[in-house]
Amino acid sequence: MANETFAGANVLVVGGAGFVGSNLVRLLREQKPARVTIVDNLLSADISNVPEGGDVDFRLGSIADDHVLSALPDDLDYVFHLACYHGNQSSIADPLADHANNTITTLKLFERLKGMTSLRKVVYAAAGCAVAEKTFDGAEATTEDAPVSLFHDSPYSISKLVGEMYGNYYFTRHKLPFVKARFQNVYGPGEILGAGRWRGTVHTVWRNVTPTFVWKALHGEALPVENGGIASRDFIFVEDMARGLMAAALRGEPGEIYNLASGAETTIKDLAERINALAGNKTPIALTPARDWDRSGQRFGDPSKALQMLGFKASVAHQDGLAKTVQWTRDNRVRILACMNQHARFVPQVRTYSA
Repeated sequence: MANETFAGANVLVVGGAGFVGSNLVRLLREQKPARVTIVDNLLSADISNVPEGGDVDFRLGSIADDHVLSALPDDLDYVFHLACYHGNQSSIADPLADHANNTITTLKLFERLKGMTSLRKVVYAAAGCAVAEKTFDGAEATTEDAPVSLFHDSPYSISKLVGEMYGNYYFTRHKLPFVKARFQNVYGPGEILGAGRWRGTVHTVWRNVTPTFVWKALHGEALPVENGGIASRDFIFVEDMARGLMAAALRGEPGEIYNLASGAETTIKDLAERINALAGNKTPIALTPARDWDRSGQRFGDPSKALQMLGFKASVAHQDGLAKTVQWTRDNRVRILACMNQHARFVPQVRTYSA
């Protein structure tokens, strides 16, 4: 296992300009692949995340675009499909946009890849939230064989499960070497508030809970903690996630599912308190009502299968990862602010920040 690398490989990263994708590309390049092709339409990503170098081939566009698909290299060794319509609340606001960017993209990519004989593995970014039990009464670690409900909180959740199903179909019908990597809540350096184009809701700016809390804490604002902060998540550092994706590509068994998780349950109240302490924010937490759409209040993933089968274990402790995230946000404040301010006419409160 230790000698397996991406050296000399031809790799495609769909969504490679995004938060997770750009961190994955950075780690991949350290192993000297022959070529990394990035396809990204920059819907929710920033061009500054795309690295320069003779080994990187960036293609601006959607993977659902027939011209982009037909121009893909025919000698790919590994594919990472990370593109999606981020995230739950934006998908609720615009289910058709979610379908266009979260479902059609997956189907068309798999149709293009079927029969590509050079492929060693296709890794799909699945969603742990889509299979987690809907509970506020105490979570148990979600395993890969957890039952899948037909009732879901968001189009995003539905789309991610449909992607798994399409991948299973292409695996069984066309022998596509398809591996499902179920994400938990990824956080860390590189998640840029406001990156990309306006998508109809304030969540274009205010992304996942960690970068939103970090930014607000650094500016002395009260962190909005819903429902008493009893909701819980499994927070996994982005470099750990990238390493997990690479392990899934190198050692994952086609047709299988692997949780990429820390295995630790953290409440949103604890998250807020940790971030406030690291940022030096003295403003008290602001308790707000529960989100009316979210029934999966408490959840975390079981990482034991990934450890046993992939040799992967998340190694960055939450406190350490948060400290790195806070520092990265401080160091990249001007870059983040520029992305936020491009949406200021839609989200007036971002104008209260200045460089």
